[in-house]
This record gives sequence, structure tokens and C-alpha cells, in this order.
Amino acid sequence: MGVFRALAVAVGTMAVASAARAQGIDQRVEALVRPLADALSSVVFFEISLFGQPFPLIVLWLALAALFFTLYLGFINIRGFGLALRHVRGHFHNPRARGEISHFQAVATAVSGTVGIGNIGGVAVAIVIGGPGAAFWLVVAGFLSMSTKLVECTLGVRYRRHNADGSVSGGPMYYLERYLADRGAPRWGKALGGFYALSLVIGCLGIGNMFQSNQAYVQFVIITGGEQSVFAGRGWLFGLLIAGAVALVIIGGIRSIARVASRLVPFMALLYIVSALVIIGLSAEHLPAALRLVMDNAFSLQSATGGMLGAIIVGFQRALFSNEAGIGSASIAHSAVQTDDPASEGLVSLLEPFIDTVVICTLTSLVIITTAYPNGLMDGSLEGIALTSAAFAHHVSWAPYPLAVAALLFAFSTSIAWSYYGLKGWTYLVGEGPGRVLAFNTVFCGFIALGCMIQLSAVLDFSDAMVFLIAIPNILGLYLYAPQVKREVNEYMSRLRAQEAQAKAGAGGSQ
Repeated sequence: MGVFRALAVAVGTMAVASAARAQGIDQRVEALVRPLADALSSVVFFEISLFGQPFPLIVLWLALAALFFTLYLGFINIRGFGLALRHVRGHFHNPRARGEISHFQAVATAVSGTVGIGNIGGVAVAIVIGGPGAAFWLVVAGFLSMSTKLVECTLGVRYRRHNADGSVSGGPMYYLERYLADRGAPRWGKALGGFYALSLVIGCLGIGNMFQSNQAYVQFVIITGGEQSVFAGRGWLFGLLIAGAVALVIIGGIRSIARVASRLVPFMALLYIVSALVIIGLSAEHLPAALRLVMDNAFSLQSATGGMLGAIIVGFQRALFSNEAGIGSASIAHSAVQTDDPASEGLVSLLEPFIDTVVICTLTSLVIITTAYPNGLMDGSLEGIALTSAAFAHHVSWAPYPLAVAALLFAFSTSIAWSYYGLKGWTYLVGEGPGRVLAFNTVFCGFIALGCMIQLSAVLDFSDAMVFLIAIPNILGLYLYAPQVKREVNEYMSRLRAQEAQAKAGAGGSQ
């Protein structure tokens, strides 16, 4: 408790001091960071015109990788799906293997880092911009992304490092470093790993921290009375509370994070899935027409939203930004799994984009298309999470409340997962040790409180760009490692089939 008390005091001091200076800090930070954020964003999210439609090159980079790995690995996202489910259920668990968490806890932690506000509000934006057809291409992109996730998570486990205290460190910074080191360029490997780690640390303070706490604050104010809420105008108070809650979880490391995620993720996913299915069921008469609308728009040549190409671009962009396949962050959580077979965790990671994109994002799409479209909610007055909330409220007036709770939980779970990603980037740069871990956790929780008090859009834009910038070296590394991953996954699956065939033969002979 002494360590936590020190952390809580530090966070509280930081938050209160920041609250007192909030009015001036945001303008100064915006003025300082905005030019840098705009310059970096213009490079990372550079757009080309494709048949008259703007297409961010980073989306094309991620989409082509997802398509390549799906084809190169022989549709592993289909072939390996059953095995992924069996691993998560513990069928192949080896209690003597090295690692810190189970297969289920690893995928739950990774899912907690990807399922966020974008699954609710971002999908609504995608449909408004790309039309109903974007929902179809979102599913396609989610399906293809499963293969990318398998490659990076297999590598995360293969090249992880086991620390003296029994903890594990893994992720792209380790396998990118190792690739160059094994080919006679250790300094370049260390530099590339350091670049990835530094970008991850910066990115985690925005996309996985300030943005999440800010959105959690907004949702909490909504469900506690809006402008009449005791927390309205008191972001510092909510910030302290959520920073304390996050600190309670992350102070115990990946084991604590995984325990919370393994309970929180199923609950929040089930809450949202059931709520969405109820709303879709209440609009069941519109479902056939909605599905026809999705398919017609997905393959139309002309429409106000850009037709088929516009739907593809927006659908892929939303899916890839949501499940983060190709960025490599999730492989950090998967690296902590208890296994001696890296391919086993690669197979498990197939479930992450499936849950995040194919299931949750698709349900959001159907809520909007079956309810918002036929009931005149697409008049342009609503966007993002407000549009999704209005669709929920159309049939059930209090439905936005469980939606707000789900959004709040999504934001909290994303923060605890990204705290671990950022921590592993930090320890890669400065080394392991209790003091260094405490220093990072203190800063991380301080930024959580800060995110509830002031709007730092330039910081968020800069961190967002940094997170997607690291997809460039990560995807290059995945291409280079692809033959090794293919061989390892195929050998592992063949070994499992042989073992099961032998077990069946033995069982048959004993009868």
C-alpha cells in the first residue's frame, strides 16, 4: 500500500495543480504542439486521390498487408479459428510453460485495448461518410486483419524476453531489434526498437490515455444528470477518481491488468451486444431492407457518399483504426502468455479483430442502419456517438444509459491495456526496475486526470499520428518474418493434428 499511496499522492498533486492552471495550459500547449502535430499528421495520414476519392496511404499500407498475410498464410483466419477457440478454453494449456497469464487473459487484455469509443461513435461516423456499404467493407477489413494480428502476436511471443523477476517483455521493439541484430546490425536494430518504443510511449499518453479519460468523463456526466450532474464542470474530481481506479489495477502489473480485463471485457462486451441485439430486434421489420441497402451501396458505382470506392475506403479505415492490426501494440499483451509455442498465441490473437470489428462494429452498424436510417435520424444534425445513442433511444428511452455505461467501461479498459503497452515501451528505453515502473505509472495516471480537465487536441493529434507512424516499420518487419511465421504456424497445427490422431487411435485400440 505504501507504493500505491505514493502514486495516489503524486497523481493528486499533479491533478490539483493542473486544475488550478487549466485555463492557461491548454492554450499554451496547443500553440506549442499544434504546428508539430499538423506537420506529422500531414505525413502519416497523407492522402492520395483514387478515382476522385481521398485515400490515406497509411490505410492502404495496412489493408494491403492484411490481404497479403491472409493469402500467404492460406486463409489462416478461417483454418485456425476453431483452434483459437479451443486454446482460449484452455484445451492446450501447459502449466509448466513460461509466461505470466493464460491464453484467455492475454486475448481479453488485448481486446480491452482495442474495443473503445470508436466501436460506438467511430462506426457511426464511417456510415455517415461512406454510406451503409461501409458496414460491409468494415467486416471484410476486420476479417483480413485477423491474419496480420496472428503474424505480429506470434513474433511477439517468439522474441520476448524473460526478466529476472519472472516478468515478460515483448512486442515489436524486440522482434524488430532482433531481426537486424541477427543480420549483423545490432546498433540499427536497437535504434529501430527504440524508435518504436518512444513512439509508443508518446502515443499511449494520447490515444490510450487522455482521449479515453475525456470520453469517459463525458459519458459519466451524461448518465449522472448532464448539466445537473455533480461532476459537471468538475473534470478534475472525476479525473482523480478514474486515475485512482486505473492506478489500483496497473500497480500490480500485467497479472493484475489481465485479471481485471478477463472479467471486465466479457461483461462490457455482453452488455453492449445484448443492448444492440435488443434494438436491432425492435427494428426487425427494417432488417431485410437494411441488409439490401448495405449490399447495394457496397457495390454501387454512383452514390452521394462516393459509391463502392468510398464505402471501401471508409470501411477499411474504420476497421483498421479500430482493431489496430499492423500497429503491433497488441502483441505486447499477447507476449505475456504462458506458453512454449509462439504459434499458439498467434492463433488466439485471431479472435481479437473478430470480436472488435466483425462482431461489435457490425452490431453498431446494424443498429444505425435498421433504426437511424428509416426513422429520419440521418438528417445531419447528429454524428458520432450522439447518432448511435439516438438510435438506441428511438425504441427505448432509457437505452442510452447502458450504452453510456458500455462506453465508460470501454474507455477504462482501453486505458489499463495501453498503460501496459506504454510501460513496456518505457522499460525498453530505460530498463526494468520498480522505480522506473512507478515513475511511468505516475505520469500515466497524471495524464488521465489531465485529460478530464483540459482539451489538448494538438497532443491527441500528435499521439495519434505517432501510433500509426510505427505501423510502417512494424509491417515491414512482418513481411520479412512472414516465411518463418508461416512455417512455425503450419508445423504447430500439424503437430496438434498428429497428437490428436494418435490419441484417437490409442483410444480406439483400448476399447
